Amino acid sequence: MKGTHLGEFEEIVLLVIAALQQEAYGLAIKKELEEQTGRTITISAVHAACNRLEDKGFLSAEFGERSARRGGKRKKIYAVTMSGQQVLQNAYELRQKLWDNIAPGSFQIDWSF
Repeated sequence: MKGTHLGEFEEIVLLVIAALQQEAYGLAIKKELEEQTGRTITISAVHAACNRLEDKGFLSAEFGERSARRGGKRKKIYAVTMSGQQVLQNAYELRQKLWDNIAPGSFQIDWSF
C-alpha cells in the first residue's frame, strides 16, 4: 500500500463512491461529483483518483457484466474498503476537531442553517 495521505479531491471521490454504493462506476462518479461540487470534472481525473485510491488500499474494484449498450464493455464498479472507511472517519474527526477550535463569533458568517 502506498502513502496514506488523503487529498481533498480523493476525499470527495471516496465520499461519492460511498454514497453511490453499487452504482459507483466512472461516469456515475463524475456526474455526482459535478452535481455535488459545482465543478467541471474530467473522466480522466476520476479514473486517476480512483487508481490512486486503489493503490493506497482505500478502494476495491470489480467489473460488472458486459453490456451490449456499452459495446460489450464492462463497468468497473468501486467500493470503499475498511481502510478507506477508516481514513474517511479520521478526516471527519480531524475536521470536526478543527471546527470546534474556532471561537464562536470568529467569523462574520451566520453558520446556523
